[in-house]
Amino acid sequence: MATVVIDAGHGGSDFGATYLGRMEKDDNLRLALAVGNILSQNGVNVIYTRTGDVYETPAAKAAKANEAGADYFVSIHRNSSPYDNQYTGVESLVYNKYGPAAEMAGNINRQLEAVGFVNQGVNERQNLAVLRQTNMPAVLVEAGFINTDRDNMRFDSRFDEVARAIADGILMSI
Repeated sequence: MATVVIDAGHGGSDFGATYLGRMEKDDNLRLALAVGNILSQNGVNVIYTRTGDVYETPAAKAAKANEAGADYFVSIHRNSSPYDNQYTGVESLVYNKYGPAAEMAGNINRQLEAVGFVNQGVNERQNLAVLRQTNMPAVLVEAGFINTDRDNMRFDSRFDEVARAIADGILMSI
């Protein structure tokens, strides 16, 4: 049985991106718990970096995953842009665009595209601790833009489908 660490990005005093009173940390936690629940129902051993509104450094989250000997690490986030309603869609970030993390990221993005999100692709981001300091394939999923009304509408009205899409992208990769 695979072990997957599900990370709800931000938390506690770190709100992440905000938009009209909406905080990324809250969306991330809600989605991370839903994705983890689906994975657990499908026989995956799930470890959460947080299940409440607390802050832990990205380096500490990576260390927790390494200590657990996890097989995969998936960090859940919402994207943001300089101007409201400027961009739309999902993007996944990986340390290296080749290998199992990139494959999982592509699978997640395609599943989210099927829910109606624009697929902004898989991109390398080597400066993020949760991607750089993990000893296992790691993906950071940007589940739509928090400051784009269309993405929030889709995130809210099709929440269960969004969670299922991310979980399915993970399941087809492990």
